[in-house]
Amino acid sequence: MKILVMCGNGLGSSFMMELNVKKVLKKLGINAVVEHTDLASAKTIEADVYVGAKDLMCNFKKDNIKRIELENIMDLNEIERQLVAYL
Repeated sequence: MKILVMCGNGLGSSFMMELNVKKVLKKLGINAVVEHTDLASAKTIEADVYVGAKDLMCNFKKDNIKRIELENIMDLNEIERQLVAYL
């Protein structure tokens, strides 16, 4: 499984979300490839699920994808709930 985490510039907040997603996956015992990028580049990258802040994801248009829209990108409990719901 490949998870793509994104933010506006693909630097700070997406990297922090990537680390948090990896923490949650490790806790759940799930192996996945997790990468981070910026919103524009994400449109050209294939992934099983796309993760980002709710306010940013409304600008992410790509057909037939699974998306996780986070209210609080630093909340490990929210990330876990959303990932478990996807899995």
